[in-house]
Amino acid sequence: MNPPLQHITLRNFKTESGNTADIHLSYEVFGRELHSAPIVLVNHALTGNSAVSGEKGWWKTLVGEDKIIDTGRFTVICFNIPGNGYEGVFIESYKDFKTKDIARIFLLGLKELKITKLHSLIGGSVGGAIGWEMLALENGLAENFIPVASDYRTTDWLHSQCLVQTFLLNHSEEPLQKARIHAMLCYRTPESINQRFNKDFDAEKGLLKSHDWLNYHGKTLNERFSLKAYKLMNQLLMTIDAKFDDIRKIKAKIHLIAVNSDLFFPEFEVKNCYEILKKSNVDVSYHEINSIHGHDAFLMEYEQLNEILMKIVN
Repeated sequence: MNPPLQHITLRNFKTESGNTADIHLSYEVFGRELHSAPIVLVNHALTGNSAVSGEKGWWKTLVGEDKIIDTGRFTVICFNIPGNGYEGVFIESYKDFKTKDIARIFLLGLKELKITKLHSLIGGSVGGAIGWEMLALENGLAENFIPVASDYRTTDWLHSQCLVQTFLLNHSEEPLQKARIHAMLCYRTPESINQRFNKDFDAEKGLLKSHDWLNYHGKTLNERFSLKAYKLMNQLLMTIDAKFDDIRKIKAKIHLIAVNSDLFFPEFEVKNCYEILKKSNVDVSYHEINSIHGHDAFLMEYEQLNEILMKIVN
């Protein structure tokens, strides 16, 4: 059974763009009681939420009793990105928000909870990017920082993919389904899709099984996610902008985890980040998930991720 959803209201939050709004921040706490054990903050990815563990947990293979992030040993917290719709709250003016705003909101949430130090901050994809922005603002917040399949900035390549997403999301007919189908082709690889489907044809449905799979992902996301939330998350992906002068001051041990076939946050970009941080005498290490599955491998290759995290968390 999952813990109850808890809430913090941040009054008159001023965004980087200069607009002011009340922010309703929801979160879940797993494992040990708050302030009784080391704290791990998990930042969720694009269509994720605060249910990181438990029966419906999207990362329950990693977070839970006797798992790598052991809820018998740690207090695990996960905030919902405000406007992701998990608690029924949306943000109409999504263009007012940047990734740094979400980082600042999470930092204010930690302050409300009287949390000044984290054992670890871990996040996948845009969750890792929010982590970069958080530690660029609060260099000494965490002992360990683990960005998985992520980067500290939006590259031209990523921005271009998000631009296509914007075009599709503003389309009048089935926008979310269309955007999700395009996104799946960024999250996976040609090798992964070709190997899985091998041009198999579903005679009953009259289409390629690969097309049926893409249609399924578009339809299921549309049923559980909101167009407003998706537009916000795409906006965040377009605005990742932690400054190098700030990230090189991070006091945490930084454990970069890349996926060798990632088309979204490519391996070579993560390696470049490692090299420039190493030259700046930052305490940084590089780890790699080997997979044909691309970006989504961080949600699929649990055995490899378990092995990497075991060395870090323990």
